[in-house]
Amino acid sequence: MTPLLFDLDGTLVDSRAVVERQWGALCARLGLDFPSVLAVLHGVRSVDVIRKVAPGVDAAAEAARLDAAEEFDTDGLKLVRGASELLARLPAGSWGIVTSGHRSLAERRLAAVGLPIPAAMVCGDEVTRGKPDPESFLAGARLLGVAPETCTAFEDAPAGIEAARAAGMPVVGITTTHEAPALADATVVIGDLTEFDGALAALGRAAPGETGAQPR
Repeated sequence: MTPLLFDLDGTLVDSRAVVERQWGALCARLGLDFPSVLAVLHGVRSVDVIRKVAPGVDAAAEAARLDAAEEFDTDGLKLVRGASELLARLPAGSWGIVTSGHRSLAERRLAAVGLPIPAAMVCGDEVTRGKPDPESFLAGARLLGVAPETCTAFEDAPAGIEAARAAGMPVVGITTTHEAPALADATVVIGDLTEFDGALAALGRAAPGETGAQPR
């Protein structure tokens, strides 16, 4: 069976309404082109995005302001299709979350949609280098107590896919945020988590708590 590491936003929780509302406000305040920023922000830490798109501002201060606004904005948050049913069937300790969001934001979003907070969770404010660097996925594997290559990652954004692949993990791309061509570096691409079993079968891997093909 394969341990699982899930991204959060766009993979378990559909947070597009909040993300677009709060990033739209930031772009308006800083005079940035929102569509251009939206094209690069998914799956990446806020501070890293701001450093890239607005090099003349205090990125840490702006990111802290944005993250706080996102944390307390839960209007429009919803489950990615299949997420609740999938996590309910997975044994405790067999899966974790690797997210670019900070911990209090991640916990609030999980609570808002009724998903459990796993013991193994790596957040953007707990790593030195955010996605697409593999640091967060390697940390997730350590928290699960397994070798990185035995894990299967689930991601909705190119930066996350790159991070998981660099950590040595096969990646299931989910087309909740990007169209399939943008996720071409994923090992397998699915529409949402109702296709979980087919994705693992395509990888030759068995879900936690189930027998089947061996990890490869």
